[in-house]
Amino acid sequence: MTRLKFFLSLIALLLPALACSTLIGTDSPPLDSPNPPATQAQPSEEIPVPQAAASCPLITDQILALAVSDGEDVEENLLDEEIYIVTYSVSGEEITDPQYESVSPDLQDEQDDEQTHQQVWEYFRSFIPARERDGVAEYSIITDGRGGTLAAVSQTQSDPNLWSLQVDIADTGNYYELTYTLVHEFGHLLTLGPRQVAPSLAVFNNPEDDDVYFDEASACPDYFPGEGCANPDSYIDDFYNQFWADLYEEWNEINYEEDEDIYYEKLDGFYAKYEDRFVTSYAATNPEEDIAEAFAFFVFSPEPAGDTIAEEKTLFFYQYPELIELRANILSNMCVSFP
Repeated sequence: MTRLKFFLSLIALLLPALACSTLIGTDSPPLDSPNPPATQAQPSEEIPVPQAAASCPLITDQILALAVSDGEDVEENLLDEEIYIVTYSVSGEEITDPQYESVSPDLQDEQDDEQTHQQVWEYFRSFIPARERDGVAEYSIITDGRGGTLAAVSQTQSDPNLWSLQVDIADTGNYYELTYTLVHEFGHLLTLGPRQVAPSLAVFNNPEDDDVYFDEASACPDYFPGEGCANPDSYIDDFYNQFWADLYEEWNEINYEEDEDIYYEKLDGFYAKYEDRFVTSYAATNPEEDIAEAFAFFVFSPEPAGDTIAEEKTLFFYQYPELIELRANILSNMCVSFP
């Protein structure tokens, strides 16, 4: 397994809303980066876009090292379940109208820590341009303890065209891990949002109905990631046709395995068989996670030679001028905002 571990959904395609999660289990000593002051992260539009993608290799190299290196996991302290602590509405650049959940006394400090809630949001918005996150309508602080889910995204419960960002407050102290995970999650927003994948109201309104899901998937002439039918020539559809069409049936047999232990064993074998096709082991989970992982490597790594299929996946994004510009924005903003 890679240095960063991720929550693997047992039946990923049967979920109507993607909620991928980055699990923190770094095998190198923790990097105790201090939280930035609340005023440090500035809106990304205030930072000019350079002619070429700016880079801060001391930061990006460490980010990627944590994503791919091997070693001993840090000690985890997981809870029995994932707990929502507070959910904010997103209004432009700001988070407003906090909706507090009923939490146990041992989580009261986390719920009251509005400074950290604000800092993490401001850091996210500091390097993701506003026009690229205009579909984010909710921002939730969650926790499953130390070492579990760091962040996730999903469609909101009220509108399939709007999305929610969830961040585990217990895992926000390491900004190398946090940065990688936020870019990975943004990769989902970029590739699965309504501009790329037309939401299926039938699946959204019947999230537990397998028959509805399969009817919608069968009616889709292009790739069906779960949220809906991908638009022709969308990023995820092109990515699937180029890199997954020949593997999909083999992977799908694994994906329907109901025994959790057998599922993980088979998925590990699938990754071992096709290791040169994936930038990380988690990328083998499904095409949605694969494209999000490849996008993170596209952002943080230098342009590769394309000697492996994994490198070809990183190069995939260079065929889109708008994504090259987006990469330049994210890197230049992140290099300024990183604490």
